[in-house]
Amino acid sequence: MTKKETFSIDGKDLVNKIKELIEEGNINRITISDKHGKELMSFPLNVGLFAVVIAPVLAAVGAMAIFVGECSLTVERDVDEEEIK
Repeated sequence: MTKKETFSIDGKDLVNKIKELIEEGNINRITISDKHGKELMSFPLNVGLFAVVIAPVLAAVGAMAIFVGECSLTVERDVDEEEIK
């Protein structure tokens, strides 16, 4: 089962928050939206992704963060049904 969490975050803190979430693990997808809800970027995160693959994505996020003020970060995670209850 998939659980979605949304964080409101300032653009300058975006890359650090994404790194923090990646370290937590069990994330399937991260979506970045502007303050009006328009999707700016979405990318999958699979267990097998290595730093070589993540680095260019984080570079793109960092470049985008310069132009984005407040945004929202939606994280999709796999969870057990026991965790939801």
